[in-house]
Amino acid sequence: MRKLVLFLVALPILFGLAVLAASELGGEVVTLYTRDEAGRESRTSLWVVDYGGYPYLRAGDRDAGWCERLRRVPDVRVERGGETLRYRAVPAPEQTPTVDALMAERYGLADRLVGLMRDPGASMAIRLEPASP
Repeated sequence: MRKLVLFLVALPILFGLAVLAASELGGEVVTLYTRDEAGRESRTSLWVVDYGGYPYLRAGDRDAGWCERLRRVPDVRVERGGETLRYRAVPAPEQTPTVDALMAERYGLADRLVGLMRDPGASMAIRLEPASP
């Protein structure tokens, strides 16, 4: 009985660690820097795909903190491949199915594992447009 309880406690912890490892080690990860209305900066590690000449991010949940911040203050910075560039983040819900498919193709098993933890209907694509000088 004790082993069963231990197993039942350990299983969700191990699953959570597997999802975390998949999200961080599953492929290219960029760092998104957002700001709140008070100017406080936050950083978030995210996957990225390129489509139609733009990089795209995907919010697994439209209400995620980083997504809320960029809707309020769309001027963001993204660190990718050792280079940090400024962008204007534009929610692109019409591109979500395409971005979902590109993420699945690019990140494979890692995307499927992370997908177990999110509601696919709640995700949203974010297009990164070059910031004006």
